[in-house]
Amino acid sequence: MRTRSVAIAAALAVGVMTIAGCGPQQASAGDAGPEREQLLTGVLNGAGATFPNLLFQEWIEAYGFDQPFTSINYQSIGSGGGIQGFIEDTLDFGSSEKYLTDEDLATAALNRDCEPIQFPVVFGSVVIAFHDPGMDGLVLDAEAIARIYDRDITRYDDPAIAALNPDRELPDREIVPVHRSDGSGTTYVFTHYLDHEVPMWARKYSEGSDIEWAEGTVGGDGNEGVTARVINTDGGLGYVNQSYAIRHNLATAHVVNASGNPIEPTLEATTIASGVAAIPESFRFDIDDIGGDGYPISGTNWILAYECGYDDEVAEVLRSFWTWAMTSEEADELALELGYAPMAPELKRRVLAEIQRIDSR
Repeated sequence: MRTRSVAIAAALAVGVMTIAGCGPQQASAGDAGPEREQLLTGVLNGAGATFPNLLFQEWIEAYGFDQPFTSINYQSIGSGGGIQGFIEDTLDFGSSEKYLTDEDLATAALNRDCEPIQFPVVFGSVVIAFHDPGMDGLVLDAEAIARIYDRDITRYDDPAIAALNPDRELPDREIVPVHRSDGSGTTYVFTHYLDHEVPMWARKYSEGSDIEWAEGTVGGDGNEGVTARVINTDGGLGYVNQSYAIRHNLATAHVVNASGNPIEPTLEATTIASGVAAIPESFRFDIDDIGGDGYPISGTNWILAYECGYDDEVAEVLRSFWTWAMTSEEADELALELGYAPMAPELKRRVLAEIQRIDSR
């Protein structure tokens, strides 16, 4: 496992060779890659979505190996906290699975007197996870999921669930639906899906990062809190980012998509879903009506930053880190290992142009 101390020692060694004027060693160090051409310094403070937290921590560690004199702190506090901190100008960057509205953008610009920007960095799925490993592969559709969280369906052997799983013996057990208790982009992705698919949900709950949940549901803070609550609750069922289900080996539902196909939440199914999204120049979009072999509850993580107003060092590291995340093969490999879908090359090209707008002026 690489550590920051090893990286710092390597960087110092490069510096000693340079001072000593060792020509061959200088050349080999220069050939080590673009990250070694310029060692940056600076501290970044970011916060927001728990959805990409596992990936962001891995990215930060990997980037720190190449840039050991930088420090990037990312706090997994939920999309609501990331948006608030960004708008209030207490963060160098925010993170959210919900894009900023026109009102959000105007408020952020007013508070900093600088143009805010937002760009996507990774795709992922929201899965329905179970306490009981025996529930793995249970088929659910949008209507059943909505009725479970509405507390209209309260048991696993309900006729509506049985109809979706005709060859499966279902337990006579109460369902305990777990939701996010904090302002959450994961909740936005989940409730946007239900709002789009189920008229009852649209009438009673709508979509949002923080909604009024039905009595009889229970809450947890962050993807971490929902995951823990599902694991520790008999009959627990909750919505979490796919990476958390993978890390904790949770049983997950197969969700019926727009083509009527029950889809397992795999990386391949997430990649198919992300590929159908129509992404405008504003980068504000939702992923709806996924058919074929695509998983239907998929979302995006956006990074929130400013066009100006940073210290020189902060602006440089901010541009460098997110450029690395978009261009490094290692960054893509880490995303794939954790169950996230990297973006297509053409979308990355557009995002890189947006990243270059970040400046200190």
